[in-house]
Amino acid sequence: MTATSTPPTNHPTGVALLRDPALNRSTAFTEAEREKFGLVGLLPDCVEDENVRLQRVLVQLDYKPTDLERYIFLSSLRDNDETLYFKALMSDPARFLPLVYTPTVGEACQKFDQILRRPAGVYLSIKRKGQLRDLLRNWPHKDVRFIVVTDGERILGLGDLGINGMGIPIGKLALYTACAGVPPRVTLPITLDVGTNNEQLSKHPLYLGLREPRVTGSEYDSFIDEFIMAVQDVFPRACIQFEDFALPHAAPILARYRDKVCCFNDDIQGTAAVALAGLAAASKIVGGTLKDQRFLFLGAGTAATGIAALLAKALEQEGLSQAEARRRCWLYDVGGLIQSKREGLNEFQQPFAHEHAPLDNFTTAIETLKPTAIIGVSGVGKAFNQGVIETMARLNERPIIFPYSNPTSHSECTAEEAYRWTDGKAVFASGSPFQPVFLGDKTFVPSQGNNVYIFPAIGMAIYATEAARVTDEMFIVAAQALAEEVTPAQIATGLIYPPQSMILQVSLNVARKVARYIFDHGLAGIATPSDLDAYMESKVYRPAYRPLA
Repeated sequence: MTATSTPPTNHPTGVALLRDPALNRSTAFTEAEREKFGLVGLLPDCVEDENVRLQRVLVQLDYKPTDLERYIFLSSLRDNDETLYFKALMSDPARFLPLVYTPTVGEACQKFDQILRRPAGVYLSIKRKGQLRDLLRNWPHKDVRFIVVTDGERILGLGDLGINGMGIPIGKLALYTACAGVPPRVTLPITLDVGTNNEQLSKHPLYLGLREPRVTGSEYDSFIDEFIMAVQDVFPRACIQFEDFALPHAAPILARYRDKVCCFNDDIQGTAAVALAGLAAASKIVGGTLKDQRFLFLGAGTAATGIAALLAKALEQEGLSQAEARRRCWLYDVGGLIQSKREGLNEFQQPFAHEHAPLDNFTTAIETLKPTAIIGVSGVGKAFNQGVIETMARLNERPIIFPYSNPTSHSECTAEEAYRWTDGKAVFASGSPFQPVFLGDKTFVPSQGNNVYIFPAIGMAIYATEAARVTDEMFIVAAQALAEEVTPAQIATGLIYPPQSMILQVSLNVARKVARYIFDHGLAGIATPSDLDAYMESKVYRPAYRPLA
């Protein structure tokens, strides 16, 4: 048995029923339901099944001239018929995921205050400090299991978008459901409005948030603390996913709460796990194992250090000492190579500040350190220029090139550039999607190292096991499980992640392995089921209309 939206015993009738997105099914209401719930005459007489309704969605999508218009249409569909929305997403993930999340969500966030139809989620303003528990209680669903929260300061690679960043929590939680079957009723998107330093945004006549500079320091910290504690009181079984917090806040917030409440930071841990999975799969192509590789990061923020930290832990599991594992990872940012004598480093950068002479040119750093893989998390578009990629190709028979920055305009290089400048030798994965590349008589299908392969699966595992904490080891298990999902045939074509068309089954396979780890290590909030596979399947949401009459 799989989880679906269970209709309440006392639900609305007539027009009110048609306006309830959890219950509405429009022309799919049966004759008996129309008679019983006062719908006769409010709908065309034709009774359609959900497949016909899905076909109408596809036709209407084709009429839309841009992906942003398709994003708006799908958002309105969710407001009208939640079941049909998720049926559409899950019918063709490779088509729909880029429309509801990256890359389209970047433009949607930039224009969020202009395209808003119906508010979704909860908005917590710092002006309401001291009232957060009461505001959370206004949410109608009481068994919330997942909260994705942002303060909008570092939205993708677009910077401070203030309250417009709400598009990210909404999109992320849609992927929890579409990619791993987490029931939508247990999810809650939240934006913390602490102001914005984006003057152009705050002066826009349609901007929806506080038109004040961002609050920082102790006032910000106490607001975050009130939010965390309010969640524990109002939604005690909820796991909090921190999303798109800026460098000064992301790592400290995670460090402060990770051992106290159920929480994780997707930009740090989710990005790290999907990168680890990609590097493990790439190692099968270039030869050797993970511990045979050397890694150079362009970018030294929370994403880079998060990947490096998880990678180092995985290398320790392969037999390296902590010092050896960390020394396989080097960081380079706008100030040059991160090295031990460089001043002003953040605490989270210190483990990767190795002894070395200063280097202020990335190509020179490649020449000197001779990495087998470069990972771009800088947010600087085209930073992997021709000289960088050709140097990697000269030093490595199969150079690993991972431009992970989002959105597409901020990708360190394109797939076409990576393949062309290496004569097709690159092992490539990017954060944003790219079309297949034709080089001579060969076709290269780029892999997308999207966090969507990780955080929904982690979420399903936590939901099913009711784990009280999230550990780095869970992400390592998820990364290893994801790497195992890539078949030899797919690796032979250069793929290092499974096709997104398979995302639901892949995520459920990964979730089962993470859940097994949680049960085996005493981290679950419930007893271990006798049949884990059957139990996990029973928790999966499948979008289908259930009879109301």
